[in-house]
Amino acid sequence: MREEKRDDGFFKNEKWCRVRVLVTGANGFVGQHLITQLASAGHAVVATARRPDVTGLPDNTDLFNIGELSAATDWRYGLEGADAVVHLAARTHVIAEAVADPMVLYRRINVEATQHLAACAAAAGVRRFVFVSSIKVNGEETVSRPFTSEDIPAPIDPYGKTKMEAEAELTRICNDSAMTSIILRPPLVYGEGVKGNFFKLMQAIAKQRWLPLGAISNQRSFIYVENLVGAIQRALENSDDLSGTYLVRDGEDLSTTELCQRLAQAIGVTPRLIPTPTPLLRLAGSLVRKGTAISRLTGSLQIDDTSTRNALQWRPGVDVDQGLALTAAWYRSL
Repeated sequence: MREEKRDDGFFKNEKWCRVRVLVTGANGFVGQHLITQLASAGHAVVATARRPDVTGLPDNTDLFNIGELSAATDWRYGLEGADAVVHLAARTHVIAEAVADPMVLYRRINVEATQHLAACAAAAGVRRFVFVSSIKVNGEETVSRPFTSEDIPAPIDPYGKTKMEAEAELTRICNDSAMTSIILRPPLVYGEGVKGNFFKLMQAIAKQRWLPLGAISNQRSFIYVENLVGAIQRALENSDDLSGTYLVRDGEDLSTTELCQRLAQAIGVTPRLIPTPTPLLRLAGSLVRKGTAISRLTGSLQIDDTSTRNALQWRPGVDVDQGLALTAAWYRSL
């Protein structure tokens, strides 16, 4: 049973009331952590999934099978009585595209489907929409200073470009309705259940493979999954009529070499890192058409989250070493 809401928001006596939250992408990496946390906090969660065979949902959670995410998705059940939406579902980076124009698919899911959900949410009376975007909206690399939320967007790949377009559509819809939006742009997210390149790096380190990553002096921001979940929850529960775009990160940036060393320490192995000069790595990457991947390993990507911490009154609850230790413990349990 939801508590009475004030006319101007979700809150009563400056305390967050238990609410009904629609979470898209709930069976994904971040989504699984998020619905567990929201349910444990007493919120009623409606978890969307593309398949009906999702198991292990916590109490206070309903499953809403939507099939493929699109601009034609019927959101009526999921939005019935909903106070808030957390939109995680997206088309992310695909290594080997099988279509001639991947931008069409990215835009169909990341822009058109997001626009449709936001419009339906506003029409249903949802008061807050939390959109998990990406630091890729800012760009791929920092040179002279960290990214801030005030920077002019400069996305490069289809994922970043369509996340930027989705942000613009959400902002437009909120400007024309009573719904407020909070947009979070995280960097690479790691933690229990992580996949992709971070998992592959853990595998290589755990198997003590020689890696040419011993002399990289870049600086990159990361965020542990539970820290991101905490930021999302804070965005939901903030008692102000807050809206805007906020960047989030852990409290410490690392070079690629430092990341490998700390991961190895967390896993309990000795890292095998060859001190290869960065220009040589970049040259080798260009020769084998892996220039983009090498750029991510050697380039810097730093975030200034000062405005986020001040506006949301949020701090990451887990430091980098703790996050890596928890991630490594999960990996060893596989």
